[in-house]
Amino acid sequence: MMLASFNALSEKVAALKRKNDGGRLERWLTGEEVCGQLRISPRTLQTLRDKRLIGYSQINRRFYYKPEEVRRLIPLIGTLYPGGR
Repeated sequence: MMLASFNALSEKVAALKRKNDGGRLERWLTGEEVCGQLRISPRTLQTLRDKRLIGYSQINRRFYYKPEEVRRLIPLIGTLYPGGR
């Protein structure tokens, strides 16, 4: 009976793992990576944060950004900062 319970639990864990592998979270980007992708300076990135135009998470003194936030801003950067940085 104990072995049957263990096998049932093991199957449930494997099913949950398969289900979650398809919805794997994307890796968060560092500020340096965002600046490179958007071709902006770190100060411009700070301004975007201050104006709440880009979402972020902060761990200690480092900021991290979701890739979808960066993709959303790519077409807007030219209109927000037409003269470049």
